[in-house]
Amino acid sequence: MENSKIVAVPLLESEYVKELLAIMEVNDAPGRRDLLAVLTQVNAMERQLNAAVTEFTALRRELNAAREQAHPVKTALQNTGAALEKNVTVLRDKMDAVKQNMIDGCKNAVDAFKEKGISALDNIARFFKVRPMLEAMRGELSNGIRADRAAIAKITAMSTEYHEAGRHIKNMGRTLMGKELVSDAKPIGKLAKSLEAPFKAELSCLSAMKRSVETALSRLTALERVAERKPSVQKTIETLHEQIAQKQESVPDTEKPRPLSHEAR
Repeated sequence: MENSKIVAVPLLESEYVKELLAIMEVNDAPGRRDLLAVLTQVNAMERQLNAAVTEFTALRRELNAAREQAHPVKTALQNTGAALEKNVTVLRDKMDAVKQNMIDGCKNAVDAFKEKGISALDNIARFFKVRPMLEAMRGELSNGIRADRAAIAKITAMSTEYHEAGRHIKNMGRTLMGKELVSDAKPIGKLAKSLEAPFKAELSCLSAMKRSVETALSRLTALERVAERKPSVQKTIETLHEQIAQKQESVPDTEKPRPLSHEAR
């Protein structure tokens, strides 16, 4: 129940997110801009998914209308609606998991800072285990985009075929009556257009969401490289000790200070 309440809050308004970003800004911690970029993209993904859900509601309404009117397009789309509904449900679950992981990561990073100081944030990316989740979302979004495009193509093809058949039937009657034949079929019908609209709108939402996922993955990569660019304090000390030891080994024995003899003492 507590997690549900946390996920319900917009990501950038989470107390843990705001606290970590404030800590990183005050201490000029590396990776703040990349982390903020990842958080911003995840926030955008949530908005885009909400828009896709709204469009899917309109899509379901149009599919029901097609069934009631016994339009031939309904046959081509009878399984598409169920597949898209499942896809949207899976995306919602993955989106909630990504958001919760980002919030938990911010909380853990804040706790580590309070315990160990700013050095605990040198490798800030280690607190966020979202790469597999984002990659899985990208796959689901690709599936949804393909389904939308295929549905739009089916609607166009079925509507064209339907009106072409109507033109042939009409011309048969005109031939019997000795009238001039109709050369052009009617354009895509009103119902077909109304069916296409929510598919196109959802396609736009999912495409925007996929771009946000890809941007988030790119900025996550940059965040992961921050730790590679900045060696730890311990590693720096060890490197200095090695350099000093190497310099001492390179000094000829004649130049090395000799221990004092008993007479000199």
